[in-house]
Formats: sequence, C-alpha cells, structure tokens
Amino acid sequence: MRILIATDADWVLSEIKAALGEPGTTFIVCSTGQAVSPAVEQHQPDIAVLDMQIGTMGAVAAAMALRLDASVGNAPEIPILILLDRKADVHLARRAGANGWMVKPLDALRLRNAVNTVASGGSYTEGVPVPAITETPEAEPAPAS
Repeated sequence: MRILIATDADWVLSEIKAALGEPGTTFIVCSTGQAVSPAVEQHQPDIAVLDMQIGTMGAVAAAMALRLDASVGNAPEIPILILLDRKADVHLARRAGANGWMVKPLDALRLRNAVNTVASGGSYTEGVPVPAITETPEAEPAPAS
C-alpha cells in the first residue's frame, strides 16, 4: 500500500509509521499542505492521511484541493483520512470531502482500522453520533368529502 502522509509534526509522522509500517507499505511524506497535490499526481498513493494543522495549509485546504484536482482530471481520486485535533472539527472534514476522519490522540489499532477502511472504499467517522432511525407513522388518507 502507498500511503501519503501530510504533517509537519514529527510525533504524528512517527506514530503513523509505527502503526502502519509493514513489508509492502510505502510512505510518501509531505511536510506542507502545498506539496500534497503534486505528490498525489506524481506517486498516485492508495490513501492520503492528512494532519489537521500543517503549517499554512492544513488538511481541510489540502483535501479540497485534491477533490478539485480530481474533478477536473488533473489528479486521481484517492481516499482521504483527516486526523482531527478535536471533535468540533468534524464538520470541516465532512465539507472538505474526506472519506474518513479520526480525532487525535492516535492509537495504532484505531489508525490501522481507519486507514484500512478508508483505503478499501469505506468511510470511517469518529466524533459524530449516528442518528437513531425513528419510524414515522404513515399519514392516513384524508376522508373523501
């Protein structure tokens, strides 16, 4: 698997590599958000893991740029996982077109599960309660007058 990681935090990079590093895995590392789109075009990774804050262009802007590039045919459409700093940022990840997000701090099991789920075409969402499905009674037809 080819995993693009975009972060300027050494600890985030170390945790991701420790959790996901195995034979056959290649990491493409970007330390700025501006480097993400060209790296995707050049390396065509299987997934992009974007840290919420990356210098002057964070995960949201990088994800939006990737989606825009893909929509006009300038880059492949790839799954995106955003690493959020807090639950309140979930709406930003959703609006940016991310396929999944998780809230830091990271742990190896959750990260591996999130990456595998998103890379295989699924979605992984943390910090958002799943709305309960409620049944609504069907409206009765109005009596004929």
